[in-house]
Amino acid sequence: MSDHLLGHMTTLEAADAAAAGTVVLLPVGAFEQHGSGLPLATDQIRAEAVVERLADALGGAAVIGPGVPVGVSPHHSAFAGTISLRPALFVAVVREYVESLAAHGWRRFLVVTGHGGNNAALGTLTQELMRDRPDLEVAWAPVTAVARSAVAELEVTEVSGHSGEAETSQMLHVAPGLVRSDLLRPGTTRLDELDGFARLARSVSQPSVALPYDRLAASGVLGDPRRATAADGRQIVDEVVERLTSFVKEWLDT
Repeated sequence: MSDHLLGHMTTLEAADAAAAGTVVLLPVGAFEQHGSGLPLATDQIRAEAVVERLADALGGAAVIGPGVPVGVSPHHSAFAGTISLRPALFVAVVREYVESLAAHGWRRFLVVTGHGGNNAALGTLTQELMRDRPDLEVAWAPVTAVARSAVAELEVTEVSGHSGEAETSQMLHVAPGLVRSDLLRPGTTRLDELDGFARLARSVSQPSVALPYDRLAASGVLGDPRRATAADGRQIVDEVVERLTSFVKEWLDT
């Protein structure tokens, strides 16, 4: 267990941490389907694993604040167990975390999200805080997107993504006991398996489109998670932590 958890500190220790100018790390995720082999809390588990390693790498320069285990997931609502917050509510919750801690002296916050569906809401949050709280510095980072080079090196199917090779690899590294390896099954792996509009939605050269995941894959899986390895997951997580550590250290020096 990380010794940087704000929730394990007393109020006096928290005051000292704020006075020392520590960065608050906030892990946020989602509570949604991840196919037949990964748990509903996959995105929160990955975010927490990253911030724990990041806090360790930063030593006493960071504390880990409370997580937000439910995110913006209406695109997974057709699958059992999925819970979703409205974007405005998700923004409001994270904002309350930030402003509550800011009232006690913290000025720098890094939100690490394990769920890409939170990205738009976090962009809105930072825009609002930039307008309303210019005394604060708030950054946010999507886990897998930070490790672009590590993910790019994976051997993935033509269509990959949610619950696919990269995400399953990360879970095999950070929480192998929660991966039902015997139940992993390929989902949509080729563009020609999608209808015309869904195929366009998967093309990076086209406008962004919001589609329910049951339209993209009957199983909710994009890619072939059977190709995942813990070694690939370690490479991804290590790169995320390395890049975020460099970012925070430079941030603290400015």
